[in-house]
Amino acid sequence: MKKVLSLIAVAAMTATFVACGPSKEEQEKEAQRIADSTRIADSTAQAARDAAAADSVAKAAAADSVAKAAEAQRIADSVAAASSKPKKGGKP
Repeated sequence: MKKVLSLIAVAAMTATFVACGPSKEEQEKEAQRIADSTRIADSTAQAARDAAAADSVAKAAAADSVAKAAEAQRIADSVAAASSKPKKGGKP
């Protein structure tokens, strides 16, 4: 008799655990929620990568313009220094 009652109790608990699980509809909603979250996270990450790339391009352009300005200044300084030196054999 105890074995029969134990088997009935185990069957009742098993049925309870199975009945308390999420329904098919709830599982589909959860899967959709996860897919939406992943899509949003992917688009946010892509936007961040695009912004970082734009920043890199802007920094490279700024560095290039600084380098060009420094080169132009160096040339101007060389020309000015050459102009101010007295010529050999001539008067200053």
